Amino acid sequence: MSVALRDVHKAYGRTTALDGIELRVEEGEFFCLLGPSGAGKTTTLKTVAGLERPDSGTVEIDGRDVRDVEPYDRGVAMCFESYALYPHRSVYDNLVSPLRSPRHRLPAAEARERVGAIAELLGISGLLDRSVGQLSNGQRQRVALGRVLVRPARAFLLDEPLSHLDAKLRQQMRAELKAIGAVRRTTTLYVTHDSVEALALGDRIGVIRDGRIVQTGTREEIWYRPYDTEVARAFGRPRINLLPGTVTEAGEFRSVDGAVELPLPVRASAGSEVLVGVRPRDVSLAGDGHRLSGSVYVTEVLGRSVEVTVRIGAQHLSLVVPRSEAAGLRPDEPVRPAVRAENLLVFEADRPGRPGRRIGKST
Repeated sequence: MSVALRDVHKAYGRTTALDGIELRVEEGEFFCLLGPSGAGKTTTLKTVAGLERPDSGTVEIDGRDVRDVEPYDRGVAMCFESYALYPHRSVYDNLVSPLRSPRHRLPAAEARERVGAIAELLGISGLLDRSVGQLSNGQRQRVALGRVLVRPARAFLLDEPLSHLDAKLRQQMRAELKAIGAVRRTTTLYVTHDSVEALALGDRIGVIRDGRIVQTGTREEIWYRPYDTEVARAFGRPRINLLPGTVTEAGEFRSVDGAVELPLPVRASAGSEVLVGVRPRDVSLAGDGHRLSGSVYVTEVLGRSVEVTVRIGAQHLSLVVPRSEAAGLRPDEPVRPAVRAENLLVFEADRPGRPGRRIGKST
């Protein structure tokens, strides 16, 4: 099924949760909704599921307005961040409970087989006889996710289903989610605050802020053409470098202290205040590009690569390079990092309460 929200508003007293949200998830698409706490992510899921009624606007499933359709008739299955498990029942009873309901009842043998397959996939086969109260938070989260995946549904609504897992298990589960055939064939709206998850899982990504969708697009569109500085900051670790400065008469960028000068890949009027965005992996110590003069501030080993922070005048520029390029670097050592101008992003200057919008890019 396809899912769409059109100009949906929802408020709780004086607090606005959704402020005219516009969103469409295509049939069979894995759509990631990314945003910080309080942005409206969970309210969006609950509105689609029918657990919250919008104050105005429409929620459509397969082009049909479902405003007056009960949750159990919408054909969706939702996984809550808070688990919502039956604490007095075993893991098996929690997993099989959707298959015992009047609408999704299966013969006992078939239900047992389906539960076994999902438990094996999620790595909880050895926990089926345990009480939920005996489980860790990570185990409970996998049970909650399994209870959603076990039932037939035309759309999955997943509310940060990996947030309570440790880093290793979270990475493993991301890979499993990508590989789960049922999920990949079923429309999925996946909520997360983790940009790495969004980039790894999403066919498309929507960035939500203050109850509004700021930008939607593929991972490439979000990465290379972020709508504004806040979207740019949200993606990439280490975070993007944003250097404040102005546009010169010659059409070049000059930092506030004059220490950084870069050719601009877009036309901007002389004297304009801008922010130039440079991703750390688009700067090199050994490659080609526009050379800058600075000194090493600090280095941090990231496995096979090294994050080097270079001090250029009053600015700090982060770059990620292979360990071979950073071998022997010491604090205050002079370096000449190379910036590839074709990958520069140019934004309006940030204003109070309003991130600067992207005004150009070379490619």
